[in-house]
Amino acid sequence: MVSVSAFLSKYAYHESGLASLWTTGRDAWLIIFARCCRMFAYGASSLILALFFNELHVSDARIGLFLTLTLVGDVVLSLAIALVADRIGRRRTLQFGALLMILSGATFSLSDNYWVLLPAAVVGVLSATGGDTGPFRAIEESTLSELTTPATRSDVLSWYITTAAVGSACGVAAAGRMIESLKDRDGWTLLEAYHACFGLYSLMGVIASLAAFSLSRKCELKPAAITKEHETGEAAEGLLTNQELSPVDDSHHALDGVEEEPKPPPNASSKIARISKETLSIMYALWFLLMVDSLADGMVSMSLTTYYVDEKFHPPKSTLGDVISASYFFAALSTVFAGPLARHIGLVNTMVFTHIPSSAAVLLFPAAQSRWLTFVLLILRVGLNNMDQAPRAALIAAVVRPEERTAVMGITSTLRTLANVTGPSFTGLLADSGRFWIAFVVGGALRLFYDVGLFVAFINIQLYKHEPGQQASPGGSVGRPSEDAFEVGSDGDGDDRAEARLSLPSSKGVGALPSREREREQESA
Repeated sequence: MVSVSAFLSKYAYHESGLASLWTTGRDAWLIIFARCCRMFAYGASSLILALFFNELHVSDARIGLFLTLTLVGDVVLSLAIALVADRIGRRRTLQFGALLMILSGATFSLSDNYWVLLPAAVVGVLSATGGDTGPFRAIEESTLSELTTPATRSDVLSWYITTAAVGSACGVAAAGRMIESLKDRDGWTLLEAYHACFGLYSLMGVIASLAAFSLSRKCELKPAAITKEHETGEAAEGLLTNQELSPVDDSHHALDGVEEEPKPPPNASSKIARISKETLSIMYALWFLLMVDSLADGMVSMSLTTYYVDEKFHPPKSTLGDVISASYFFAALSTVFAGPLARHIGLVNTMVFTHIPSSAAVLLFPAAQSRWLTFVLLILRVGLNNMDQAPRAALIAAVVRPEERTAVMGITSTLRTLANVTGPSFTGLLADSGRFWIAFVVGGALRLFYDVGLFVAFINIQLYKHEPGQQASPGGSVGRPSEDAFEVGSDGDGDDRAEARLSLPSSKGVGALPSREREREQESA
């Protein structure tokens, strides 16, 4: 019985992705912790932002305009930072973003003036939708992709999303309880309670800043990747071709030559990342579909959803906060299974078939005529909405070159935010005319279009072409990348995959060597 229990515990430890997270190391833990704190702040703001402006007697149209302009600011900031982050330093960039977050929260905690709050949100870092639309996510996902191997990446990214959902859940619950508690005190108005919640926003920014300061140099892009990107102009496409055409012995000597005569680093003036035509040909279709999904999300963002529920049913703020918190906890629980599910049914299948129920819940949201049925649909929508995020990041990492990841993920985040921009204004106009419900119908239909389009366009895409020692596999394939990756730490017959995954990352965070490289190492020994 003890051995069975130990086996089940060990199996759960590996299948949950905790083994992958543990072996990835301290930098990954800090990044995940920082995002959890940031999403705590975003969750709190998503509950109160629209309600805060309503308490200031701002019209629905102006609320929508505010959310739109905030997203525009996120677009500009995210794109500018993503394109230069690898050159000026990822840690420095994360620290700068945390500082902007602190300043935005401080402004909202002190001011009631719409025209003062607007630039603070546009220029600073404030989540208008409850999602991570600022400059952080692209840099963090790119860093985690570099710290992990293809075998561990989906697991680590799943925990990155899971802890973010936990942070959002705690933030929403804390904000709801805090508002009700402060409002019941003598001398506290509802508006003052909202201001106090924005103080929490700044506090989380301080914690995120400290986490960014604690990151090691391993989080920066490797100098070789920067040099390679600079020299080729197309992310080392020619270099990869030459290596593929060279005989084994020649490639070994070529590698020795690179070590003996390192190339000089790029000029400081060359700050903008380059993306190859091959990558762009893949990403154009994905970017279009992601923009459709983001447009839908912008129309029914969490801030607008809480406003819709509050206007329709007038629940206590603590009840509304508890329900949204429960939905985020459900999201955290479901996201834990995203990594294992992706290994069993493939990245694209996981993205599509976990997202469809969430999209259907958005479509049916206005049809619910009771408070509790509305809450059930809300929990279903939010609870399953995050399961596609880790597979999506893993999919992007699997189809682009390592030196392109930060730029590609930054552009992805920017385009998603750009598509998000028009949603709140459109919904604000609908709400002003008494047709708020239409936003949910249109949003749900657009999300379903994204799901179907993603399946059709990407089910057969080739993954891991640019990963050392990996064999390309279709996006809908089942299992983990390349059996080569699982030889490290196995018992010799290749069956002990859980043990292989635990041992895969080396002390330097590098995955299993390609088979040819291992053979050469053995011959030289």
